[in-house]
Amino acid sequence: MISHMPTDKIIEVIRADPREAKIRQLIESLDVYMLALYPSESTHRVDTTILASRNARFFCALCDGMLVGCGGILIEHDYAEVKRIFVSPKARGLGVGRKLMERLEVESRRLGFKLLRLETGIYQPEALALFKAMGFIPRLSFGDYPNNDPNSIFMEKQVTS
Repeated sequence: MISHMPTDKIIEVIRADPREAKIRQLIESLDVYMLALYPSESTHRVDTTILASRNARFFCALCDGMLVGCGGILIEHDYAEVKRIFVSPKARGLGVGRKLMERLEVESRRLGFKLLRLETGIYQPEALALFKAMGFIPRLSFGDYPNNDPNSIFMEKQVTS
């Protein structure tokens, strides 16, 4: 049984270096989770060096100073793409995913992007529900993603203020 954190905790989302050891461990937990759900070719993982580059912005979520989530955006030609969004199982249900997504939207707007896109998997109903609740709508594949991966769902949201 997973022990959840108390709901009265304050969640803070801050800019972070994905190459830091604790953050890498969280990303590795995400990889284990994803590879349990999908074949490797359907996971579309991005290396931490790319997430730490000038073409990305990466954030972590802290709950009372404890690392509980992460996520970033890749800066593309005319949109920002959500990547590596993950909430530790012990912190699920506290609104960490929403706080991370809100911060990614703010950063996208700050950088001048009007469109936020993402790829997610079909076996993640909580993530799909969050994205839908935040105003993301389905779309066709984009970028270098294959358009015939039955495990992928593509979504986007206008992020203009």
